Amino acid sequence: MKMKKDSNLYIFLYASILVIVVAAALSYTAETLKPIQQQNAKIEKIQNILKSVGIESTVSNAEELFNKYIPQENRIVINSKGEKAQGIEAFNIDQKAENYKTLEKRNLSLYIVKMDDGTTKTIIPLLGVGLWGPIWGYISLDTDNNTIYGAVFDHKGETPGLGAEISQTQFQKQFIGKTIFDGDKFVSITAYKGGKGAAIAAGNTKHGVDAISGGTITSKGLEKMIYDCLEGYQAYLKNK
Repeated sequence: MKMKKDSNLYIFLYASILVIVVAAALSYTAETLKPIQQQNAKIEKIQNILKSVGIESTVSNAEELFNKYIPQENRIVINSKGEKAQGIEAFNIDQKAENYKTLEKRNLSLYIVKMDDGTTKTIIPLLGVGLWGPIWGYISLDTDNNTIYGAVFDHKGETPGLGAEISQTQFQKQFIGKTIFDGDKFVSITAYKGGKGAAIAAGNTKHGVDAISGGTITSKGLEKMIYDCLEGYQAYLKNK
């Protein structure tokens, strides 16, 4: 039976075949590109980890530098008591899934970096929520496990010029030298609206940074992220 090109059946069959072909092509493309996307995500993660201690890397040398400064034995998983877990790869921890668990049940990853000058730094991953979506980053602590040595933050969809400023070096630099403990008490870092004056008024310049002007919700989301993520490492940092 020969169908007319303007018949309903012909149009339906043509559209159906076209949809199937396009869907198959898209599926094939997605599966083909998946390994490349996963590798790109891995490299980006490595670069951010290294950047938190001031080690700049490129796509081509990131893995080499990662293995040099943070060998496998220095990629550690602990619990909230500071005890090391065995048989879990720190780099592959799904932090989003861990954050849904109670603090006592979380697997907490960290990275110990041996710097060129012989000192060691501890890097802790962060994950939280900003105004429009997820925010994340890494904070590195100096040899005293209290003073912040470096910080890197990023976001998925914060407002350019406002909340998105958390990804800018100028904002991140102000965390350097701040401390997360006041004596033996964990206090984390507070983002102050009103800047240094507000921190001075609160007597908290050692543990406070300037919030982003016009980005209060993102700043407070970042503040909460730092507190919630670092809280579980208290025992480890104090004992070490």
